[in-house]
Amino acid sequence: MWGRLFHYTTDAVIISAVLAGIKRNTGLQPAVSQIENDDVRTYVKKYLDIGEWMFDNTVMFMNNSPYFERKSDN
Repeated sequence: MWGRLFHYTTDAVIISAVLAGIKRNTGLQPAVSQIENDDVRTYVKKYLDIGEWMFDNTVMFMNNSPYFERKSDN
């Protein structure tokens, strides 16, 4: 049971981080303002904030790691 819960939680965080990456690279984001219920809207915003946090920390880790490098298009 705990393994399945951990798996679903991890999947949810990864999906949220992918949405954050899409937002950063394209400007497209979920239309949270169209959610009518205030409580649900608040939880969706918190969920998306977790993805933003995860995305930021992953980029910071990769920036500081010797195993990753920036490649110029030239």
